[in-house]
Amino acid sequence: MIIELGHFALVLAFVLALAQASLPLIGAARGNLALMALARPAAFGQLFFLIGAFAALMHAFVTSDFSVLVVVSNSHAAKPMLYKIAGLWGNHEGSLLLWVLILALFGAAVAGVGHNLPAPLRARVLSVQAMIACGFLSFMLATSNPFARLIPPPLDGQGLNPLLQDPGLAFHPPFLYLGYVGFSMAFSFAVAALIEGRVDPAWARWVRPWTLAAWCFLTIGIAMGSWWAYYELGWGGWWFWDPVENASLMPWLAGTALLHSSIVVEKRDALKSWTVLLAILTFSLSLLGTFIVRSGVLSSVHAFATDPARGIFILVFLVLVIGGSLTLYAVRAPSLKGGGIFAPISREAALVLNNWLLATACATVLLGTLYPLLMDALSGGTAKVTVGAPYYNATFAPLMIPLLLTMALGPLMGWKRGDLAGVLSRLRFALGVSIIGMLAVWYFHSGGPVLAVFGIGLGLWLIFGALTDLAERIRLFRVPFAASLARAAGLPRASWGAMLAHGGVGIAVLGITASTAWTAEKIILMQPGDEAEVSGYVYHFVHAEQGPGQNYTALRGTFEVSHNGAPLVTLQPEARSYPVPPMDTTEAAIYPMLSGDLFAAIGNPQGDKGWSARLYFRPLQSWIWAGAILMALGGVISLSDRRHRVGAPRSAAIHHALEAPTAAPAE
Repeated sequence: MIIELGHFALVLAFVLALAQASLPLIGAARGNLALMALARPAAFGQLFFLIGAFAALMHAFVTSDFSVLVVVSNSHAAKPMLYKIAGLWGNHEGSLLLWVLILALFGAAVAGVGHNLPAPLRARVLSVQAMIACGFLSFMLATSNPFARLIPPPLDGQGLNPLLQDPGLAFHPPFLYLGYVGFSMAFSFAVAALIEGRVDPAWARWVRPWTLAAWCFLTIGIAMGSWWAYYELGWGGWWFWDPVENASLMPWLAGTALLHSSIVVEKRDALKSWTVLLAILTFSLSLLGTFIVRSGVLSSVHAFATDPARGIFILVFLVLVIGGSLTLYAVRAPSLKGGGIFAPISREAALVLNNWLLATACATVLLGTLYPLLMDALSGGTAKVTVGAPYYNATFAPLMIPLLLTMALGPLMGWKRGDLAGVLSRLRFALGVSIIGMLAVWYFHSGGPVLAVFGIGLGLWLIFGALTDLAERIRLFRVPFAASLARAAGLPRASWGAMLAHGGVGIAVLGITASTAWTAEKIILMQPGDEAEVSGYVYHFVHAEQGPGQNYTALRGTFEVSHNGAPLVTLQPEARSYPVPPMDTTEAAIYPMLSGDLFAAIGNPQGDKGWSARLYFRPLQSWIWAGAILMALGGVISLSDRRHRVGAPRSAAIHHALEAPTAAPAE
């Protein structure tokens, strides 16, 4: 009965989404306040019914209701409770339900807190949001019903992919979806603005918090995914340019460009057309990621390989959303004239360069991701082309160098016209630290790659560039220290957030560079009592023994690690064997330190030759995720800025113009 109620709630949510997608839009076009007002209760109602549907499916997973097909396919009775819950979104149907729930959550949030939005704009935004919901809900009801019954029910289920039975990956998809779906708000605002023919600083002020929230969630989601790949797959790596990894990176790059572009619209009333286009493209890339994961066109640990019919449905939906929005953009964009004029050396110009580089990097990743699929389709499946790390290292990395160089320059530039010589003078300390850092690294790692030495310099440049920005804002050493503290306390939270995020990028760059260039590893066979030295750390293999887990059996190795003759830590990696579904996995043991990570993974015994072992020392590895956390934290601090809570101020004349049923195109 609960399952049937959940299915019925899903149908009611679809009906409300249809009403929300049409009636408020008609009301905004006709100036009918009653129809426009329907958007808010429809958004709340849609969220209510989707919460009910989600709760019904959650109940089925928690209670192991094997009369539900999706539960049978992705759970079993012996699975720990955390993974029973996570199994809901560890499959195609359940993840779609989570997607539309988050979509409705963002729509209801706009309906709830968007009181300062003009009524026509709010109605159009919520209508566009509902159109997206209609597409996904119709897809679910037509081809991917999460409430389909299986009669007669089996005694037990088939289980969840053991690689996905991990705490990190249990929370990874919800954060990713909060990011993917969060960008739908920027898309809805962009399409609504194109319909009205108006983009102004107030519009940018409304869009930016939603974009920033989505960016923060996506940053956390990507970081959690890379951490999971690092310790769960047992390969010692954290990023493999997997197509599904790329599917999350592309909207992150475009969303980063959108964040910076919206600042120019808000501050200088410029780059309007480009910002609207970025809003459309960012969410379009999120939808493209959905197609890649669910169409069955690729094989990946992360992918939901499904039948081609579902892929065709998503492809048609993708064409309608992206094609329709870009067509509207082509018609309306000429009317979005920018008002701000700026010199080639200015903060605006630095942000434009930032946008170009991010957009080019995104296009590079897109090409590398789609090229194998395109060649496979053109050859009829006879030509299998693989695009791997060498391509991305040769194309993506060079684009990041000028981007990182300008990141420290931009915040110190003046609006409209900047003084490059003056900015470089203020950054002389950051430049000096970077040069000293590169020389030190070159001295201690003379055998390492030259570009890695430059990468260390870039990381230091970003960190001390952010500190220089702070020092300039509080006039450190130029006024009494108490006055500097007072100025620091009075800085807008958005400024603190930007500095923290830029510094976080620098820390992540240091981690990426050091762990990539100077990792020391040994892959050997070891008997109990054997020792292996890795970068000055001695791994002593004590023994390996079989032991039971919650729903698996494990071969657990014990390594005692010492440094300079002193005991340091005991590592116990595991090689797990899951009976349902049958699969072997590797659970690495990691000891993070400020200087780097000690990493050990154990494999199955090789006869009487011993056990295979992977032993690593990865310098500054944890700095990658520390940097990502600081970036997300910077975004959260920026999001708490008062300007994002109160919205943009409007004069009575502007307010009246915005409230008009049909707005004239911006001049």
